[in-house]
Amino acid sequence: MAFRSRRETLRSTLSCQACVHPGSVYDAISIRIAEDLGFPLGMFGGSVASLAVLGDPDVTLITLTELAEQMRRMSRAASLPVLVDADHGYGNALNVRRTVQELETAGAAGLTIEDTLLPAAFGEAKAQLISLEEGVGKMKAALDARGDSSLVIMGRTGAVSITSIEDAVRRARAYEATGVDALFFTGIKSRAELEAIVAATRLPIVLGGAPDELNAIDYLASQRVRIALQGHAPIAAATQAVYEVQKALREGTSPKVLKGLPPAELTNRVTREIEVKTRSADFLGLKK
Repeated sequence: MAFRSRRETLRSTLSCQACVHPGSVYDAISIRIAEDLGFPLGMFGGSVASLAVLGDPDVTLITLTELAEQMRRMSRAASLPVLVDADHGYGNALNVRRTVQELETAGAAGLTIEDTLLPAAFGEAKAQLISLEEGVGKMKAALDARGDSSLVIMGRTGAVSITSIEDAVRRARAYEATGVDALFFTGIKSRAELEAIVAATRLPIVLGGAPDELNAIDYLASQRVRIALQGHAPIAAATQAVYEVQKALREGTSPKVLKGLPPAELTNRVTREIEVKTRSADFLGLKK
């Protein structure tokens, strides 16, 4: 299958003894940059998807169609394996099946399904979780929908910070029993919490952000953490850069003296100009 090698690369990452940081990706240019810089994989977060597609904060307004289409654009642009934050699967367990099918055909190497109640319930400011039974049903549905056995399915929970470490362990063990490939945790605040989860589970672990106490990559590797996210600074930096350039132009700065613009070599590289010129010569008879 066209995307199997990407999925097998992600599986190799989960099965090795090291912990890696993914590159935060959200569009065709960002994934090419991450690939060129040598990141072992990309992370397509729900928050950056919402920013890139809608310009909205992460309040579950983006649709599955929009998420999958953005993933499809990235799959075309680069061969870097991408782990997709599929949120709650965009509905109940049947919707989760559809989510897996769409992201699989869009080229995702793996995806996460979480047990957060999304969208937020009326009148509830704090995050809530669905029941353990519903969470298990979603994991089973995700696995059932998988057409390519190499696609990585991760069970995700934020129970550590929403309910308790005991609930997080209970949910992790239940999701592990369904046959998911890895466990994704958010909200872990200490080594003691991480070690409690490690002691109760067997699968590879992914951390979605952690305090400084959990930033030592060798320690994380020793605790079966195979992927540790570092936030989504690239899209934040891009926002700042666009703002500064637009502001300077609006204030009358000449385009010729703008600061912070990429050299032509970088632009040509990320747009794959040499490859395009070669194809133009081969197929259109144009000179390189």
